[in-house]
Amino acid sequence: MPFVLLFNFGAGFAYVTTGLAVLLGRSWATWLARALAVATLVVFVAFGVHVLGGGAFELRTVIAMTGRSGFWVTQALLLPRVLDRRMA
Repeated sequence: MPFVLLFNFGAGFAYVTTGLAVLLGRSWATWLARALAVATLVVFVAFGVHVLGGGAFELRTVIAMTGRSGFWVTQALLLPRVLDRRMA
């Protein structure tokens, strides 16, 4: 899916930025993780609509998007606690 590939390419830059923000203990890393979680889920839902409409897809895309969604939702939920502990 071209839109999934384009999203993943662009999101890669946000992944690196978020990772650096986490390593530096920046509180705004939480907001980036939340934005990535929401954006990834939106693209995953759009991909699901495409598949349910009979569009072509590869199983590895489903697996990759499931992993990315799970990772960023987990980060969005856990980062506030992790960063709060590091700041204390």
